[in-house]
Amino acid sequence: MIGVYDSGFGGLTVLRRLREALPERDFLYLGDTGRGPYGGRDVNSILDFAEQSVDRLFEEGCRLIVVACNTVSCVGLRHLQRRYAGPGSTRRILGVSIPAAEIAVATSAGHIGILATHRTVASGTLPVEIAKLGSHRVTQRAAPLLAPLVEEGWETTDIARLTVARYLEGLEGVDTLLLGCTHYPLLLPAFEAATTARVLDPAPYLAKRLVAWLAAHPGFDAPGTGSLRVLSTGDPESFRRHAIRFLGEDLPVVRHLVAESGRLTHRATMEIVTGQVLR
Repeated sequence: MIGVYDSGFGGLTVLRRLREALPERDFLYLGDTGRGPYGGRDVNSILDFAEQSVDRLFEEGCRLIVVACNTVSCVGLRHLQRRYAGPGSTRRILGVSIPAAEIAVATSAGHIGILATHRTVASGTLPVEIAKLGSHRVTQRAAPLLAPLVEEGWETTDIARLTVARYLEGLEGVDTLLLGCTHYPLLLPAFEAATTARVLDPAPYLAKRLVAWLAAHPGFDAPGTGSLRVLSTGDPESFRRHAIRFLGEDLPVVRHLVAESGRLTHRATMEIVTGQVLR
């Protein structure tokens, strides 16, 4: 069983491509919607959330985890790999940042634009990975309003198109635009209407890379029945309602997780609290 971890709904766009490429594999998706989005979070909070989420996926039986979240991949992937998947370990953690850099360099004629969250841009990870592969010029821009627009289901509205166009102002010289957040593929028509650059969703390439990785490392996962399980730290029913836009299909029952004493644990029902709270 392959674990897929994201700060919320967006990673379902990655899961969609992974399941298309590996239909015989079993997947377990963890969306940290109760604490996402991560893009405006401080680094230590992101690492704490990532450790708890990865711990949960390993406890559920995953030996291979794909970090679909660009923010976690750019900020904390090395930390997670060193903590959980060092030399001799029977577990592995892969991320989206290196495949994203690879496909951007392979596509671009020389000038790559990147739109992503504040934290992804501030990390500097994508320009560093791109520089390892070529001498491309890179222009980054944080686009913090785009993920919330998609969360609201407004990706086909005029406000979404205007917001995308505004963020692309000043990026007219790029020939390739890398979407550095898993929410952004739902805005693909708005991007394509606002730029003549090649717009890249790295998820399909990530899926191809995972297929090749599994072929080279057959001991880390075996074919299953194509099953899907889903965990969420947010409202399970809200998660299911949103999911079809991201995954393209209905989800099975979403199991609720809650953070207790630094760990993510199962809770049968979600407690809805209203009014003032005293502790």
